[in-house]
Amino acid sequence: MRMRSYQVCECGAPLRLAEADVPEPQGTQVVMRLLAAGVCHSDLHIWDGYYEVGGGKRLDLVQRGIKLPLTMGHENVGEVVALGPDAKGVAVGDVRLVNPWIGCGECKVCRRGDENLCVKPQSLGVYRQGGYATHMVAPHPRHLFAIGKLSPRDAAPLACSGVTAYSALKKVRATLQEEPLVVIGAGGVGLMGIALARRMGAREVIAVDIDAAKRDAALKAGATMAIDGAAGDAARQIHAATGGGAWAVIDFVGASQTVNLAIASIVKGGTVVVVGLFGGDVTVPTPFLPLRAMTLRGSYVGSQTDMAELLELVNRSGAPEVPIRTRPLDEVSDALADLRAGRVVGRVVLTPGG
Repeated sequence: MRMRSYQVCECGAPLRLAEADVPEPQGTQVVMRLLAAGVCHSDLHIWDGYYEVGGGKRLDLVQRGIKLPLTMGHENVGEVVALGPDAKGVAVGDVRLVNPWIGCGECKVCRRGDENLCVKPQSLGVYRQGGYATHMVAPHPRHLFAIGKLSPRDAAPLACSGVTAYSALKKVRATLQEEPLVVIGAGGVGLMGIALARRMGAREVIAVDIDAAKRDAALKAGATMAIDGAAGDAARQIHAATGGGAWAVIDFVGASQTVNLAIASIVKGGTVVVVGLFGGDVTVPTPFLPLRAMTLRGSYVGSQTDMAELLELVNRSGAPEVPIRTRPLDEVSDALADLRAGRVVGRVVLTPGG
């Protein structure tokens, strides 16, 4: 049996189609025939080969361990087609979401369940071959999750945008049901965050985005108000909408401007959670941290536990109201180009299986 994949062979260069035999699974490996593969904004950074870190500096991803050629794609749902001799707990024909955020499996961080924070990451579609392909290999059945009543199309984005949003929301859960939540950025992850926040009990969610179409999508996803982030008085509008400042702001963009807006929008004692990887830097006067009793923290994807909790929540309450467009696998380069140009509202999911 043959497999097709679209690979980054040189950072910034067009993806190349590669064909090879479908791998024979070894040990605990599981071979999946892919049914759905989400297209994520972070793939643009991986494709480019760097993150902007401000001051004209870049974080080179190849120097940090990403090996080429690489098949990107980390939001994957597939059908089990072959098992290694030591793979237990799944059977051929099972449809599973593949949790891509895996670590070494042996260190203290991995043993406590936070493989996404391992200092030796093995993430699928980043450090191992991912889902812009007809087939992929999961290293162990523990990374495979039943999707319940969800379709592969609806389940695939949960592997990154869903679990990333859910993990960030858990960090502000203490105020989620009592105070308005501010979400900056209504892209694929931000829309997921808005929809999940309402499912987690948030009564008010204020969306902030510079794109009118995305503000409209945010309202459809469950936001109770939408503010133009490019407005000169955006921070003042947020203060007015939250009754004096937000207790929690989640920034799904992660640009210098958006983080600064988030900091300007919180009340004394408030929390800013930065999720997005757009790039840049910020300068915060150190006295602000104690005098404003503020919390500025990051959140990176999610844990195995987060993934299980998220799937239970979504199966119980329904798929988030995030627009999803499906495209065939051979349109992956066009899908990435549309994402880079800001032409995507919601999420694009490739359908390698047809």
